[in-house]
Amino acid sequence: MSTSTSTPTTREQAERAMRHSWFPVARSTDLATPRPATLLGEKLVVWRSADGTARVSARRCPHRGADLSQGVVTGGSLGCPYHGWRFGGTDGHCSYVPSLADQSGVPPKAAIRTYPAVERFGHVWTVLENPVTELYDPEEWRDRDLVWLAAEPLSSPTGVAVAIENFRDVAHFPFVHQVSMGPTPEAVAPLTVRRDGLDVYMEHQLDAGSGDWAAQGDCLMAYHCAAPGFASISYHYENAGLRVVAGFPSPVSYEEVRIFWGVANERDFSGASLEECLRVEEMVYLEDLPITANIEPREVPWDAEVPEFSAPADLFTLNYRRAFHELMRRTAGLAGAEGTRT
Repeated sequence: MSTSTSTPTTREQAERAMRHSWFPVARSTDLATPRPATLLGEKLVVWRSADGTARVSARRCPHRGADLSQGVVTGGSLGCPYHGWRFGGTDGHCSYVPSLADQSGVPPKAAIRTYPAVERFGHVWTVLENPVTELYDPEEWRDRDLVWLAAEPLSSPTGVAVAIENFRDVAHFPFVHQVSMGPTPEAVAPLTVRRDGLDVYMEHQLDAGSGDWAAQGDCLMAYHCAAPGFASISYHYENAGLRVVAGFPSPVSYEEVRIFWGVANERDFSGASLEECLRVEEMVYLEDLPITANIEPREVPWDAEVPEFSAPADLFTLNYRRAFHELMRRTAGLAGAEGTRT
């Protein structure tokens, strides 16, 4: 009797690639107490140990299944709210069982899984499996003195790729952003798009209209997206300087994201305050969400399960999809890799 191994669908490859990719799971400012998070169906707890180090761990206590996001931090350990068992933030091993008079009786295999935790752009990032790439570190920001303000996360019933494509799409401006941007031309000028592996770049001139963006004048919008879940716009104003908005949709599941995002101003930016920039960018997001919430299918049809047609204004989108396919190919090279554990 012969056996065969089925070839994974492109959707399955996309899901696997995301398990090997970095995503934010909490804002840095929200870790006064442990916070629950869900990443691709995995229930996590994000917390800060007493020395200030951000930690990401599995949320379920292996004793009797309590929710560790309701627990209490003691030193470098997270205590269960049910029976007080403590688990280390570095290796996840149980270090203390209050009901035991003799702590040598702690079950030697009692532990929770721990994950990498890196703070960047005002958020805590993690990865479920061995990462296929380093955490995003845009070259265009490395020599800039950026001050970040992390926004309240937004929820959307879409996949990561749909959320990223919406972020950098310029053809929808005159139809969706009439309030925030004011009247903008419907015809899109030819786009110049550059892809470098997983990264895609584009520049777009935005002339100030009558919307909330008009006060700071015309600007050059420098787009940078990276597969699977990084999207940014660096606004270059001739007089005011540089400001930034960046979005990091994090997959709660394959077809649902928690959009972590934020704004940044270069320290000498002379335009609007961080708070005002965030207000304007949130207006844009809130105009997008009712439209994207009804996109079908909820994620990019990687297996061509529905027909799609493109126009020249979709050049950035098509290059982002090529970058995502490149990520899938790179992830395939990690076959057999075990889940990351620190």
